[in-house]
Amino acid sequence: MSAPRVRPLRGLPEALPVGERLLWQGAPDWRALSRRAFHTRKVAVYFAILIAWRAVIAMDDGQSVTGVIGAALPLVVLALGALGLLNLFAWLSARATVYTITTRRLVIHCGIALPMTVNLPFRMIHAAGLKSFGDGKGDIVLALPKGQRVAYLQLWPHVRPWRMRQPEPMLRCIPDSAEVAALLVRSLAVATGGQANIGGIMSGAAELPAHSPPRASAAA
Repeated sequence: MSAPRVRPLRGLPEALPVGERLLWQGAPDWRALSRRAFHTRKVAVYFAILIAWRAVIAMDDGQSVTGVIGAALPLVVLALGALGLLNLFAWLSARATVYTITTRRLVIHCGIALPMTVNLPFRMIHAAGLKSFGDGKGDIVLALPKGQRVAYLQLWPHVRPWRMRQPEPMLRCIPDSAEVAALLVRSLAVATGGQANIGGIMSGAAELPAHSPPRASAAA
């Protein structure tokens, strides 16, 4: 009689092997992801400037209040549509993402239309750093050794922005980021014997000491 098949946890391609334990699972906060990765605030400011400029032009032409509203209305509709789509993509991206830390590796499962899973054994993580946003959420960035690469476009937005030559995976906009970073530090220290370079690889990143929680730093 065959042994019952163990179903893998969500976000993992298969059941954990014997001796490997799950330490943490989480996902991005979609509101923070919309602001940080999809830049909805910047898009809103851009459209606000366009709408104000269009209204000023209409008033300068001597149009009535109704005319000014009618002139600005198409841009308002366009802005609401664009912001709605960006927030939808952020929500879908967060919903489709699972970050997993085990005693041996870090796993990023992501992808809205084409799900993919990236396994990062601790021996492949050369360095790590935390960038805190001041509200408990933050990014944890992971640097890989030279010669080890991930696909930037396939993994986006779970990579450090604009690092295309040597992409650096990121845990984006995760709640309680300091606690998660401290857990990752301890796990890396145990698995690598303290060989991983913890902290300092991001501009403005907090240092992550090996045996104590990281200090929070303001977002750049």
